[in-house]
Amino acid sequence: MAADAGRYRSAMSKSKDPSGLLISVIRTLSTSADVQDREVEKSRLEEAYEKCDRDLDDQIVQHYTELTTAIRTYQSITERITNSRNKIKQVKENLLSCKMLLHCKRDELRKLWIEGIEHKHVLNLLDEIENIKQVPQRLEHCMSSKHYLHATNMLVSAVNSLEGPLLQVEGLSDLRLELHMKKLNMHMVLIDELHRHLYIKSTSRVGNKNKEKGRVSSSAKDTSPVPLIDVTNLSTPRKFLDASQYNTPGAVTVREMSLQEIKEDLDVDPEENSAMFMGVLIKGLAKLKKIPETIKAIIDRLEPELKQIVKRSTTQIADNAYQRGESLSQENQPRLLLELLELLFDKFNAVAAAHSIVLGHLHQIVVSPTGPKEGVIKLYDMADVSAKIQSVLQVLLMDYLDVKNTRSATEPSSQISYASTGSDFAAFFAKKRPQRPKQSLFKFESSSHAISMSAYLREQRRELYSKSGELQGGADDNLIEGGETKFVCKPGARNITVIFHPLLRFIQETEHNMGPGPAKQCQLRTFLTYYINDFFLNQVRIEINKEIEAVTKVSDPLKVLASADTMKVLGVQRPLLQSTVIVEKSIQDLINLMHDLSAYSNQFLEMVCDKLKEYKEICNTAYSRGIVQSEEKLTISASWAKDEDISRLLKSLPNWSTMAQPRQLRQKREDEEDFTRAAFAKESEVLTGNLGDKLIPPNEILRDVSDLKALANLHESLEWLAGRLKGFFSSLPTSQTMSPGSDSQVNSDHTRTREQIMQTLNDLARAFQEMADRCLLVLHLEVRVHCFHYLIPLAKQGNYAIVANVESMDYDPLVVKLNKDISAIEEVMSASLQQHKFQYIFEGLGHLISCILINGAQYFKRISESGIKKMCRNIFVLQQNLTNITMSREADLDFARQYYEMLYNTADELLNLVVDQGVKYTELEYINALSLLHRSQTGVGDQTVQNMRLQRLKEIVCEQAAIKQATKDKKITTV
Repeated sequence: MAADAGRYRSAMSKSKDPSGLLISVIRTLSTSADVQDREVEKSRLEEAYEKCDRDLDDQIVQHYTELTTAIRTYQSITERITNSRNKIKQVKENLLSCKMLLHCKRDELRKLWIEGIEHKHVLNLLDEIENIKQVPQRLEHCMSSKHYLHATNMLVSAVNSLEGPLLQVEGLSDLRLELHMKKLNMHMVLIDELHRHLYIKSTSRVGNKNKEKGRVSSSAKDTSPVPLIDVTNLSTPRKFLDASQYNTPGAVTVREMSLQEIKEDLDVDPEENSAMFMGVLIKGLAKLKKIPETIKAIIDRLEPELKQIVKRSTTQIADNAYQRGESLSQENQPRLLLELLELLFDKFNAVAAAHSIVLGHLHQIVVSPTGPKEGVIKLYDMADVSAKIQSVLQVLLMDYLDVKNTRSATEPSSQISYASTGSDFAAFFAKKRPQRPKQSLFKFESSSHAISMSAYLREQRRELYSKSGELQGGADDNLIEGGETKFVCKPGARNITVIFHPLLRFIQETEHNMGPGPAKQCQLRTFLTYYINDFFLNQVRIEINKEIEAVTKVSDPLKVLASADTMKVLGVQRPLLQSTVIVEKSIQDLINLMHDLSAYSNQFLEMVCDKLKEYKEICNTAYSRGIVQSEEKLTISASWAKDEDISRLLKSLPNWSTMAQPRQLRQKREDEEDFTRAAFAKESEVLTGNLGDKLIPPNEILRDVSDLKALANLHESLEWLAGRLKGFFSSLPTSQTMSPGSDSQVNSDHTRTREQIMQTLNDLARAFQEMADRCLLVLHLEVRVHCFHYLIPLAKQGNYAIVANVESMDYDPLVVKLNKDISAIEEVMSASLQQHKFQYIFEGLGHLISCILINGAQYFKRISESGIKKMCRNIFVLQQNLTNITMSREADLDFARQYYEMLYNTADELLNLVVDQGVKYTELEYINALSLLHRSQTGVGDQTVQNMRLQRLKEIVCEQAAIKQATKDKKITTV
């Protein structure tokens, strides 16, 4: 039994379903073979039931409370369900009743429902009419506060209502017409506001910044002079202004913001963020469906607006200059043009940045699904804006650079700041017709009313500027008149030198923003290249040619000197040729232009080469044909100076090497006197050997002192020019440096390199120095040739075998002429040459005269005691004249006088004198003196006796020379 009960429990545990157990019992009873089996099964089942009852009783006992609660809860739920079923049944009955009642009055209800809908629609229309009637007032308020997006939405919505649901309302016809007209004109207001932000608000910050800069510069000007502008140290190329400059701090940039995200806040200033405000205007125009008209207006008004910016900026620069106390009508100030261009560059960059923002908004409108198709509306691009900016700048540059050459015909060139021409001097001293002065009785310009009115107008302009950042037009009395255009400085081609580097950097920046590509060419660069190559360089060449020709195309260019004021400015002590000064200033001007326009430095250096070559030819021609050449033949001094051997010999002498130093600065030598005497002796020997035996005709010397003065002036001028040229060229770089923003195409058409040009320039500087040295050598030789010209005829043609009388004791006329000639030359040279060069010309002249006079003893036929006395007087007067010139004793002439005083002795006494006094002269000079005594005195014996004396003289000279040499060797041995 226990096993059966366990099996039953196990069956119960396997199957929780009682029906399964019941079916199992029924299957067991039906399949049992006999009654006994059924009884067994029955007893097992009963036992299980009993077990189950016991367990159930136990569970009830254990969980009586919970069971009671569950039974009560179940009873409550059953009651509620029953009540609910009763209520639902009642509701169904009521609904059926209502349905029957409504079915009976359906027509009346339908009528009431329709009337309700009609009344509701009428109320909505009345509310809408009431709102529309308030639209003009609210629209005016929004327009005054510049909340244009709300105004546009309100206006478009009102017009749509009036032309839609309220079209048949006759009482709204006037309002409909009014709002329709406002809608037609609304886009013009928005377009004007858009242009105000594009061209005025975008540049207001730039204007304020430059105004502050002007204040700083004006305050600096009060304490120090305005420095020269160094265009090479300007800032690096600026970029187009980023859109972030239009945003307030913390705002999202326009490139990160979609046009759909732009909202209009009625509580803030709509113009606080210019980029967002322009987006609002674009959305409003898109709402009005006026995008094509907007694009057309932007394109049409682009150039006029840019020109207005130029006009306002010009007035602004002029006003700032006026506040600094600068008068544009009296001063030529290209610096103000540079300020104007820098201001315009910044403003045009700001305008371009504003256009990029507007283009971004327009592109979003065009490509948006709700907007028009891109193929219908053609947008402009930044290339169009850049082209217009370049076009406006080109027109401005053409005016300021005077491309049409309107000013050159009426205004003289003022590039050379000093050194007026000879014609200017003639015009200055020419007799002029007296002009009656025009005197006015009175003027109003200085009255208190005129001054107060001018100040009032200027103050009004300044207030407008402080509000909008721009000067709002109006002619300024500080601007320079130029027809219909006002200028901040006088137009002229030289203005390019100040603005070249900033303009070149702006061009580079523009080309960088245009991007690479063969079609992307900057028209401003094309204009600049064309202007400089085809206009400016030619004009500079014409101006320089005109300046040089004015002083060289005269009858005698080497005799036109610079004025005293010019010499004072240059800091020179001796006169210079005016042509040389003009050429030097022209070269300096070209060098300055080369620094200002560094990209075209080779062209200016080539121009320097051409001008120097031309001036070299002019100097050579004037030197050869005008001074040192007579009857197609060079003078003796010029031909000798031209000879390389003679010039090399003269330059090798010590007096040439020490010429550059004054005497007080030269190094002292123990045997300086002997050393100098030896140098003079060598020079005199060369000259006497070539010129001492022939008469020099007058046409082979320079008789006109003005020619010698011209040579001296030419020497000083060319030497000064050579020094200036060396200073110029030493500061130039040997290789061309590219200027910022320039490219290699500018210099690709030059065949010569910078090194070749510099070599040519250095050669020209050396050529000018060599020409100057040649002029000094000619002067040095010419004075000596004059001595030969006058003193050789004195010996060969003079009569010194005279009897003592008053007339015979006068100075020789040739000596008088030579003295006058030397004095005239001295007067000219002292005023024309520097002191050490003056000394080079006249030092050693006494030694040469002494040699000429001693050597001339062989040419006298006879000489008497009176002739000897006259000769000594000639020597004395020459010595006195030279002493006054050189401020030295001129002992060499004492040597010549002693030589002629030696002729007072007889022939035999002369031999004894040589033995007693020693050898002072050369053997040939003693022979000439003895031969002259033989010809002049009586009782000197026949030819045999004379030959014996000559032989004895030679023996004495040899003995004295041997004694002198022995004494000298003894001194050396003793030392």
